[in-house]
Amino acid sequence: MALLFSLILAICTGPGILGSLSRVRLVGGDHRCEGRVEVQQDDEWVTVCDDYWNMDAVAVLCRELDCGEAKKTMSGTVYGPVTPKDQKVFTHLFRCNGIEESLSQCKKEDAIGCSHAEDAGAVCKESVRLADGPGRCQGRVEVKFQGEWSSVCQAGWSFAVAKVVCRQLGCGRATLTRRGCNKATQGQGAIWQRKASCSGQEVSLQYCLSEVWEHNCTHNEDVWVECEDPFGLKLVGGRSHCEGRLEVLHKGEWGSVCDDGWGQEADRVVCRQLGCGEPLSPPVKVRRRFGPGAGRIWLDDVNCSGKELSLEQCPHRSWGYHNCNHREDVAVVCEEQQPGLLDA
Repeated sequence: MALLFSLILAICTGPGILGSLSRVRLVGGDHRCEGRVEVQQDDEWVTVCDDYWNMDAVAVLCRELDCGEAKKTMSGTVYGPVTPKDQKVFTHLFRCNGIEESLSQCKKEDAIGCSHAEDAGAVCKESVRLADGPGRCQGRVEVKFQGEWSSVCQAGWSFAVAKVVCRQLGCGRATLTRRGCNKATQGQGAIWQRKASCSGQEVSLQYCLSEVWEHNCTHNEDVWVECEDPFGLKLVGGRSHCEGRLEVLHKGEWGSVCDDGWGQEADRVVCRQLGCGEPLSPPVKVRRRFGPGAGRIWLDDVNCSGKELSLEQCPHRSWGYHNCNHREDVAVVCEEQQPGLLDA
C-alpha cells in the first residue's frame, strides 16, 4: 500500500451523479479515492465520526465520488496531516444500507461525544480512468495494474467493455470506442497485460472474465472511449425538489418523459435517486398542476422494476424516440426529504 501519511490533499468537486457539486471529500491519501472522510457543513469542512461507519457507508461514499468499488474502511487518524484541533466533527452519524447514491440519502443519527480520535476513513478501488480527453468521461482508457497506470491495447477490446468502463466511472452510456489514439493522446508507460471479456452488463471491469496474454502492442494501438455525461434528473414546478414535472438531462439538454408505461415502480426510482421519501400517488388532477413541458421529450415507454439505482437503468425506447405530446409528461410527487446531511 502506498504511504498512508502522504500529504496529498484530494478533493472531489466535479459533477456528481445528481448533477450538483460534491460536498464530500477524502483527505490525506495517496490518491483522491482514499483518505479521511470530510463533509461540508455551514461552508466549512468537518470530519465524520466512525460510529456505524462500515463497508456499506464506504460503498456509498465511493459511488458518490465516482471512485469505483469500496476496498476497506480505515481510521481517519492514519492519514496526514493531523486533523486540526479546532476542526469540527459532523453533527450526524451515517447509517447506510449500501445502495444509496450519496451519503445524503443514508439514515442519520445525532453524533454525541465524538472526537477526532474517532474520525472515519475510506479506501476505494480507483482502478480505471479515461486520460487526456476533454472531460473525465472521454479519453484514453487506462487501468491500474500492479500499482501502475497502464494503457489498454486494442487486442480483445469491444464495445461491451467500453459500456462497463462508462458505467464504472459513473458516466452516461458509451457512445464510441476507437482502436488507436492520435499521437497527442497516446500513452507513454506500461500497457495492460490482460484481456477483458465483458457482457456489457457488469458494474465494473473486475466482474469481467480476464486472462493474461503475451502481447506485442504499441501505443499506436491504445484504446479511446467516449461516454455520455452523467445522467441527471429533476422535478420542476413544485413546492420542493421532491415534487413536480420530471425532466431528464441528455446531451446537455433538459427534456420531459412520456407517461406511456410509467408506474409507481418508476416513481420509486425517481424519489430514491433524488434523496426524497417514498412516492405518493396523488390523483391525475394534482399531477397536472405542474403544467406541461416544452421542447424535447427524451424518454418514452419507461419500464422500471423499482429496484434500479438510477432511472437511466430502466428499459425504455431510444433517447428522443416517442409518440407523445407534452400533455403526457410524467409528474412525480414524493414524501419530503428527511433532514440530513449538510442540511444541519
